[in-house]
Amino acid sequence: MTVEVHPLQPFLPINSKLLMLGSFPPPKAKWKMDFYYPNFQNDMWRIFGLVFFDEKDYFLTKNKKTFDKQRIVDFLKEKGIAVYDTAQEVIRHKGNASDNFLEIVTPLDLKSILSKIPDCEAIVTTGEKATETLRSLFPETPPAPKIGSYVAIDFLNKQYKFYRMPSSSRAYPKPLTEKAEIYRQFFTEINFL
Repeated sequence: MTVEVHPLQPFLPINSKLLMLGSFPPPKAKWKMDFYYPNFQNDMWRIFGLVFFDEKDYFLTKNKKTFDKQRIVDFLKEKGIAVYDTAQEVIRHKGNASDNFLEIVTPLDLKSILSKIPDCEAIVTTGEKATETLRSLFPETPPAPKIGSYVAIDFLNKQYKFYRMPSSSRAYPKPLTEKAEIYRQFFTEINFL
């Protein structure tokens, strides 16, 4: 089995107050841009479009065939949102993007990531695999937050809010508008809206 190394650098704007963590990017063949949530079938950037601009296609290019990476990057920098994944190295047991067949060989170095974004106050996972992986990295495993909620975490002499959001994958059985509403409540709660 081949061990895959994460193909992207962590996206860590220095002003980040929020660290958003998925599990691992899909295979390159599924990418529409060299950035996080690159699969056009993944709704993360449509959720962001709905939540922040009431327009699901806000982060798409004019022809609506791909994502507008520069617009996404500029927005995340302005808002102070860091993005990475909970896995640095994985084995794909089925060769697809499904978390169900993803074996995490090496998780992210959470201490190193957080040291680069000292203003971070909240960490959010975007799916069950990411949530379980992140939980395993704390010295005392916290309870899993309910979807749309958080648990308080003490880590490296600092308190964080650890939130869990629904997956933006279309395999997750909730309509886009319902997912966006959960994200909207979350961003309102952390004062990003």
